[in-house]
Amino acid sequence: MREAEKVERLGLSLSKSAVAWPVVARGQQAGKVWRVGFLAAGSRPASIEAGQYGGFPQGMRELGHVEGKDFVIEWRFAEGRSELFPSLAAELVRAQVDIVVAGTSASVRLVQQASSTMPIVMAMSTDPVGDGLVASLARPGGNVTGLATSADDTVSKQLELLAKASPNCRV
Repeated sequence: MREAEKVERLGLSLSKSAVAWPVVARGQQAGKVWRVGFLAAGSRPASIEAGQYGGFPQGMRELGHVEGKDFVIEWRFAEGRSELFPSLAAELVRAQVDIVVAGTSASVRLVQQASSTMPIVMAMSTDPVGDGLVASLARPGGNVTGLATSADDTVSKQLELLAKASPNCRV
């Protein structure tokens, strides 16, 4: 599994509650079936449930949402070809989904360019401020929310702890 796919899988399992929030917050609209756009860098698995994206619909069910009754997912897969992101992002905007889950900073940016009002959940970003996706982590503003990691800030501390735990370890 490629590193990007691992990060995307982690972000997807963690972002399910961020996506469910608008569905829950707007839950007063009886009978509304929420349309969730899902833009992934990878390939469509033979079975969504058995593949790396299965945690998303499972998490929605765990939160009490019934697929087909409370929400539907509009899946879009770039098949590992980033040049497909612009057309896939535009497709989701034309489909008038209520919210988009995007797995990479590049795909978030393209959905953002396609719509400044559609809510976007980024599955994972290492530097959403530096990438221009949000104004700040404390007050992101705009239409993007989701997960950010600051691994760059913690790597030196992790190495320090590793050296203390295993003083004979050599690189």
